[in-house]
Amino acid sequence: MTASGSRADPAGSGRPLADSFTHRLHTLGKLTDRVTQAAYLAEAGLPLGEGRCLAAVGAFAPLSVKDLAHRANVDKGQASRAAQTLVDKGLIVKSPSPSDARGVVLDFTPAGQQLWQRLMGVIERRNAEIVSCLSATEQAQFDRLLTRLVAHARTLADVRS
Repeated sequence: MTASGSRADPAGSGRPLADSFTHRLHTLGKLTDRVTQAAYLAEAGLPLGEGRCLAAVGAFAPLSVKDLAHRANVDKGQASRAAQTLVDKGLIVKSPSPSDARGVVLDFTPAGQQLWQRLMGVIERRNAEIVSCLSATEQAQFDRLLTRLVAHARTLADVRS
């Protein structure tokens, strides 16, 4: 057993799964999602998926459902369901797309704009909480490194798709 409580890697790569970079990133994502889900529900009355979609509409509107999926980091089916739920709640509107006769674009209603502003406060607080264990210098360094890692991962994903 290693210090992390996992078995040593029998394949000889030197790192047990619990200590691997991707496993720890996934764990961090799941843990932060769990706390963020509770914060979105308590402070904005929205589950995580709808909150992410509302945040994306606010940041990038007007946008299509396909663009919403990309911007909110959800699949197209999740984006479509969340968009319809947000329409049903009176938070966003669907309008015919000026560039695609079969498509729609999503934008805010006044109520959606107000909730988005509240949600952005939740997002800002959550981001501050997540990195609060780091010094200001470490936060700036982490931000730069994370930006590079995301750009690199996108490049790898584009090459492989």
